[in-house]
Amino acid sequence: MSEPLLHDALRLIQDIVAQAKGSPLDGEGVRRVQAVLRRIAAADSSPSPDSGYSQREATILFADLRGFSAIAASYPSEVVLGVLSRCFGLMTEIIVRHYGTIDKFMGDAIMAVFHGEHSSPRDHAQRALLCAVEMQIAMNELRHRHREEKLPEIYIGIGISTGTVMAGLIGSDAYRAYTVIGEEVNLAARIEAFSLRGQVLMSEATYAHCSDFVHAGEPMEVYVKGRSERLRIREALGIPELGRVVPRQDVRKSPRVVASLDLEYRALAGKMVDAEPMHGMIRDLGYHGALAQLVDPLPLYSEVRLAFELPGLGFRAEASGQKLTLSLGKTHPVAFEAPQGVAVSVDAKKTQITFTGPSRELVGEAAAKLRALRRPEPYKGTGIRYQGEHVRKKAGKTFVTGAT
Repeated sequence: MSEPLLHDALRLIQDIVAQAKGSPLDGEGVRRVQAVLRRIAAADSSPSPDSGYSQREATILFADLRGFSAIAASYPSEVVLGVLSRCFGLMTEIIVRHYGTIDKFMGDAIMAVFHGEHSSPRDHAQRALLCAVEMQIAMNELRHRHREEKLPEIYIGIGISTGTVMAGLIGSDAYRAYTVIGEEVNLAARIEAFSLRGQVLMSEATYAHCSDFVHAGEPMEVYVKGRSERLRIREALGIPELGRVVPRQDVRKSPRVVASLDLEYRALAGKMVDAEPMHGMIRDLGYHGALAQLVDPLPLYSEVRLAFELPGLGFRAEASGQKLTLSLGKTHPVAFEAPQGVAVSVDAKKTQITFTGPSRELVGEAAAKLRALRRPEPYKGTGIRYQGEHVRKKAGKTFVTGAT
């Protein structure tokens, strides 16, 4: 019997004791039951890795950090690992509190399983949804702490699916692990990929188990890898009877300014950027977003790479990772690549180019290279200028400098 199965057995015993006696076992009682279960497991252990598979109803939860690659490239390793450990520690506590089993950590993602029981056929879906909502609430509180401590803000997207899975030990005598496999596991991972930062998305099967428990948005139909037909998903907004609400991240209360700006965009499929650019127009702008008119419609929640004109400065800016492209109108493109370890971004609101890196020297080197590129003709007299280097300390050992 594996550790996850022992955990599930202990949970069932706790539930039975609580129903019969009015309260669960205390710490000493839990330790005694665990010792008994481990003795039974040791006596019943089998060296065959092919035994012990079972089909069971379960709800699968995938949670993935959003924008973590950019954080890893912009902050020192000790800051990155500290933030990751704090985030995963918080999520682990919430999963265990709702009797979920952590199947595995996968880089900046986590997979959890909520097993079903015959006595409570819908309980596992409700526990998984409540867990996901409380994870987003906890992450929102953690971001407030990070702002105060000048640490990077972390967001997660969550996907949930419910159905029949195969559970058991996989591997050999050298290494084996208890896990679950099946279509619902794959679907949960696909659904998570559609979630935006701070979102909880679920399959229609999960919603069918607890439609009277969760407050959900309208259904959306999406195409996912491995399925020819469209998949219907919903966004979990909260658990009304428990007073839990998923914190909203899409703040759009800033003033809107009417605009008419040429827009170029390329669709992203996974990590691949479409080679052919498409065009549109930005119709209005705000501090937190823009309204764009596109020639070809995009599916809901599509990822795109944007490039647009900055007419007030007389140049065009496009940033991606360490690479920056500047051009005057459409006739004088200049390619610029920051030193290794320095990220470059363009702030569309402030029309400011920002370098972020692990040291003052590297950031200063990037600024000097940009100054050298921007001085020659035809940029003189166009309003493109470097207003002087200003470097400030951020998050311990990360430095930024801006050019406008």
